[in-house]
Amino acid sequence: MSASDRNPRMTPPMRLDGPTRRRWLQQAASLPLLIGLPALDEAQSASPAPGSATAASAPPVAPQASATPPHPTASGQNLIQPGRVLRFPLDHGAHPDTRTEWWYLTGSLQTEPSGASPAATYGFQITFFRSRVDVAARSASRFAVRQLIFAHAAVTDLQRGELLHDQRIARAGWGLVDASENDTRLTLRDWQLQRTGPAERSVYRSRIPTRAFGLDLTFTQTQPVLLQGQAGFSRKGPDLSQASHYYSHPHLAVQGGLRLHGQTLTVRGHAWLDHEWSEALMHPEAVGWDWIGMNLHDGSALTAFRLRRRDGSTLWTGGSWRAPGQAARIFSHPEVRFTPGRTWQSPASGARYPVEWTVDTTAGRFQVRARLDAQELDSRGSTGSIYWEGLSELRNAEGTVVGSGYLEMTGYAGALAL
Repeated sequence: MSASDRNPRMTPPMRLDGPTRRRWLQQAASLPLLIGLPALDEAQSASPAPGSATAASAPPVAPQASATPPHPTASGQNLIQPGRVLRFPLDHGAHPDTRTEWWYLTGSLQTEPSGASPAATYGFQITFFRSRVDVAARSASRFAVRQLIFAHAAVTDLQRGELLHDQRIARAGWGLVDASENDTRLTLRDWQLQRTGPAERSVYRSRIPTRAFGLDLTFTQTQPVLLQGQAGFSRKGPDLSQASHYYSHPHLAVQGGLRLHGQTLTVRGHAWLDHEWSEALMHPEAVGWDWIGMNLHDGSALTAFRLRRRDGSTLWTGGSWRAPGQAARIFSHPEVRFTPGRTWQSPASGARYPVEWTVDTTAGRFQVRARLDAQELDSRGSTGSIYWEGLSELRNAEGTVVGSGYLEMTGYAGALAL
């Protein structure tokens, strides 16, 4: 049975293994733009083209011209250093000298209860990726591809027990596909994420139209930015080179519209935003990671992650805990321990994922439980990987639900390649 037979709302993406995907990217990067199109043909996407009825329901954010790049002209590795002070709103923007970067929004949405109908709950994910392309680095042509932009979007429908998702990929250029260096302003045709307002009172807006669903959401900052690691320098392995600059916006207040199953729902909720950029994130022994970002009901925020070897053992851990009005407590390796519990096997990929975890930290012991087992995403049509990412609940050591957020697990369907 094909993926489209299992879920008629999802168009299966092009299947690209790691070597094939790398060759495809190299060829795409070296080719000039053809027939006047300023971006790669998005035939891999299951989303409608701009100008279709669905795309027209969410007009794109007007592209803005980028100023002269304000970041240092150095190697990407030199830009990822302990002691570098993050400056906002500048560091809300892209860092094109580094190899890999992402802006990652997850959270839960609730509808208003109506009469005898209780509120319905949905999970969502919106992620924009930027990837530096080195093949054309020496080319003087203005048509050479130097940056690729990817995006993933997903909705978890707990009421129907299904996950809907979509993906995009295109070369950056001409304002239609862009990641601004001055602030968060990401455009991938008719998919957008944009930040406005003072740096300490950020407001994000994202519009994601797809065939199966649509998101039109506004996110309002309610807490100070959370600098992960050492003031935003986050170790990901035993060598200093395995690190990223990384900050989070926990407890974003969300409101807006969710288009699903032929109707548009007014929704509210809570979200989490991660922004991370790196040159060499993963140690050679690492095949993937397990990560949680959890908003607690009392206003606390919990981050925990581990890098995992092929045999399942832990290579590196980290994270943070911040109680309302207090400084963040940063977890250093090995102050975090992930212990897997119940597992679920994907009928599509065959990968087996722990969908329940016990996470021990210096801030306490927590249990993480997926709200829906089947939250695997096949992104081989863009980032080239299959991973599990989904809405989950957080319980304390006594088993009481104390929060919710997202669990992400990579490298279970094959080693992750960034």
